[in-house]
Amino acid sequence: MSVFENIRIGSLQGGETDLAQYDGRAVLVVNVASKCGLTPQYTALEQLQEQYAARGLTVLGVPCNQFMGQEPGSADEIAAFCSATYGVTFPMTEKVEVNGPGRHALYANLVDAPDAEGHTGDIRWNFEKFLVGRSGEVVARFAPQTTPDAPEVVAAIEKELGAA
Repeated sequence: MSVFENIRIGSLQGGETDLAQYDGRAVLVVNVASKCGLTPQYTALEQLQEQYAARGLTVLGVPCNQFMGQEPGSADEIAAFCSATYGVTFPMTEKVEVNGPGRHALYANLVDAPDAEGHTGDIRWNFEKFLVGRSGEVVARFAPQTTPDAPEVVAAIEKELGAA
């Protein structure tokens, strides 16, 4: 079963997105924040989107304000910041909760996947990354401090997308 099956989430621009549209693509799901020390990762996320979109990768940004209030803005403010500051073109969802009783169903389907150190469960901080493979299963999880252009992230994406 795909982690996206029967999951709907609001778009940052309004309206609702059926995540099943990503079945058959590799998707790097990242909980993002505009006022975090890790926010410059937006640059590398956009580079991944530009480099791999034609081969089947989508970066999906999921704003979250659960970590020291580092994503306080409205949808319009978040969109303007991401566009003006980092030139973000990849899809962004509405702001959601990734931990706790209000955890969005998307994250409920992601958090059981382990990272390389074996961490499962709650999201630890902004910019935790999940690579969902073309099959709809989580194939890799990366800690917030692991940059999107780190060799292990790029290798996992390349493996999932296959040889060029």
